Amino acid sequence: MRFAIGDTDFLLDGEPHRVLSGAIHYFRVHPDLWQDRIRKAKLMGLNTIETYVAWNAHAPRPGTFSFEGGLDLGRFLDLVADEGMHAIVRPGPYICAEWSNGGLPYWLFADGTVGVRRNEPGFLAAVQEYLDQLAPVLVPRQIDQGGPIVLVQVENEYGAYGSDAAYLRSLEQMHRDIGLTVPFTSVDQPMGSMLEDGSLPSLHKTGSFGSRSTERLARLRQAQPTGPLMCSEFWDGWFDSWGEHHHTTPASASAADLDDLLAAGGSVNIYMFHGGTNFGFTNGANDKGVYRPIATSYDYDAPLDEAGRPTEKFHAFRSVIERYAPVPPLPASMQPGGSGVLSDAGASDASAVSAGAAASVAGREARPAPAADVAVRLDRVAPLRTLLPALTDWSTHDEPPTFDALGAASGFVLYRTEVDLPDGGVLTVSTEVRDRAVVSVDGVVVGVLEREHHDRAITLPPVTGTLELLVEDQGRVDYGPRIGEPKGLIGGVAVDGVPLARWSSSPLALDPIAPAAVDQLAALSPSAGDVLAGPVLAAGSFDLTSTEDRSLSLDGFRKGVAWVNGFCLGRYWSRGPQKTLAVPGPVLRAGRNEVVVFELHASASRTVCMLLEPDLGHTEA
Repeated sequence: MRFAIGDTDFLLDGEPHRVLSGAIHYFRVHPDLWQDRIRKAKLMGLNTIETYVAWNAHAPRPGTFSFEGGLDLGRFLDLVADEGMHAIVRPGPYICAEWSNGGLPYWLFADGTVGVRRNEPGFLAAVQEYLDQLAPVLVPRQIDQGGPIVLVQVENEYGAYGSDAAYLRSLEQMHRDIGLTVPFTSVDQPMGSMLEDGSLPSLHKTGSFGSRSTERLARLRQAQPTGPLMCSEFWDGWFDSWGEHHHTTPASASAADLDDLLAAGGSVNIYMFHGGTNFGFTNGANDKGVYRPIATSYDYDAPLDEAGRPTEKFHAFRSVIERYAPVPPLPASMQPGGSGVLSDAGASDASAVSAGAAASVAGREARPAPAADVAVRLDRVAPLRTLLPALTDWSTHDEPPTFDALGAASGFVLYRTEVDLPDGGVLTVSTEVRDRAVVSVDGVVVGVLEREHHDRAITLPPVTGTLELLVEDQGRVDYGPRIGEPKGLIGGVAVDGVPLARWSSSPLALDPIAPAAVDQLAALSPSAGDVLAGPVLAAGSFDLTSTEDRSLSLDGFRKGVAWVNGFCLGRYWSRGPQKTLAVPGPVLRAGRNEVVVFELHASASRTVCMLLEPDLGHTEA
């Protein structure tokens, strides 16, 4: 088969073809759930799946590259093909995506000499290595070689960042040189000169917007007089940041804008169809004068929610799409009020029914009553300091090193030095705290420095002993000029203007959590008490008879990280708007399960709850 760009339409084997696509990021979904999410996209009426490629996930360290497990992009694309759907791939190298560092590896900028998103030899050499690794996955899966890939995007919203045509030409040629032959696209907001600055005549321009479709398409047509119109990021919702409100977009408004887009003859990629989760420490951050870390949930108010269930928006969008293209029958479980769970037969399930027949099966396939939730007491407790031998690998430095210099992509680094301050003093971080530091003297917490608040100073009590700063990278900036910046205590640390030297520093081995620390927690005897004083790690066990998707409620806890069976669910924070953490069913097991919580501050309870009915737990901040 062949896919091409015609004068007015995309062409599939020479015939006009409308792309009806939805975004699913393979790296934000447990791999055992990929097929389920893809099938549900098809049931909404989509014919294509779009995904970014997260370079930094595949290359966590220089010289390493992985396509295993949840990073098996080839398997993900094969599952798309198995459903008879096409694929759009956006390798970047920069992707934004509210993902750590916009997908760029932190180590790329560790020595300060490599350029960011520009025609600089060091950056382009690294991109070439990245594309060379992708070639065996992408090239044989192009549509003209029997695979699903119909479009590849070069860079990502570059017009909002720069206007370096030489850089774009270099990227385009590098993509061609590895053997990609399908049409190439660019994407930019149809505002100002972004469409022109972010593309080349040889790249098919597409737009990114979520409203005022007719107006946006008109601006796109002005920038590109011929060829199919396409919104390749139709924003149907938005992402959440810690401490802000939960973002939602009315289903009726989004559906109306989608209708306008399709009525104008446009193609679309719905961003997101299913957002998924920023598991581990993968979330990004924005900094437009105030640093704002992205929440763990990437639900995005999408048609398929974080737990994989159809929302009101799913049904509203499906109703719009069926005016312009055929849609498959909808299984009863996917009807409004259904369980949202597909049988193994998926979209071809014999129980599939049309919308008009929903009433006749409502009683047979209604949402099941949830079983009792499972309360888990965290009865094995260890202060962080007692587990440090299992979690640390210390090194010594004259000044506090950055995360980057220590080889830490994300998470936590503990900085420690000995001080003699009989009268106390004022501790200052010279340039910036990136991003949050819990300050302790002789094991007693004395305060917190927050990048969001532009904190750089704190008063210390009298102390002759150990000064510690537990620094958390809350997410590398994913958009704008601060991409690629280092993390840690930037500019050095002083007390009353006198620099502190002779530091011992270590990343904490938390993603994955060090097995030795888990073993030590498991060996502890259960302890009494109802509260936790952090920094502390606590563990508890619970039994299950089945492994449905669940969510973890941490009511009464303040801030930290949680794991289930060693899988890092991500960060929690009582400031909201997110109140629970998604627990994918494949992470669980029938029988005994383990939950571990790293609480930075304190909790009013030692009990967490595994909710059977997945609860996104979003609230107003």
